[in-house]
Amino acid sequence: MFAVPLGDDGAELCPLEPWQAEEFLAHMDRGREFIGTHVALPDFVTDPASARAYLQSYADKTAADTGRLYGIRLDGTLVGGVLFRIFDAAQGTCEAGCWLEPAAVGRGLITRAVTVLIDWAVDVRGMHRVEWVAAAENTPSINVAKRLGMTRDAVLRENYLYRGERHDSEVWAVLADDWRAARAGR
Repeated sequence: MFAVPLGDDGAELCPLEPWQAEEFLAHMDRGREFIGTHVALPDFVTDPASARAYLQSYADKTAADTGRLYGIRLDGTLVGGVLFRIFDAAQGTCEAGCWLEPAAVGRGLITRAVTVLIDWAVDVRGMHRVEWVAAAENTPSINVAKRLGMTRDAVLRENYLYRGERHDSEVWAVLADDWRAARAGR
């Protein structure tokens, strides 16, 4: 299996596949409460069968070219993930997302991992627009969008029902030309 280094701190980005369901579930159990603050993933990944089903759904999306899922490892331990929840090559648009367990917070892992995803989406796949959708109260996720140089396009008021409460979502995005220009300036 391949791994893309995310720096010199032992962090790397690698695929998450159905055969890794037990490890994925253990990771989710370590971060269940924290991850579930804004993301529904822990509500769906509750046992080995559901962990495998979730990973299989992304294996199917990868095969259909409609999504992708990658794990973030720190010194070999799965600590989070990034994904293309939506990937529409014909339209040239995709939506990136993430989660991280508490032990890995504050290291810049998500920003570094999503940078790799956006580089690939823009340079290899020719994506025109990469979106990032976050709960309006999810300040860490919104800060990632800002660090990535994204622009806030909209606030969708009370569009997201999560655990019985309605939440606002912010839609952030970066266009390919803006991404390339910002990267050239780094």
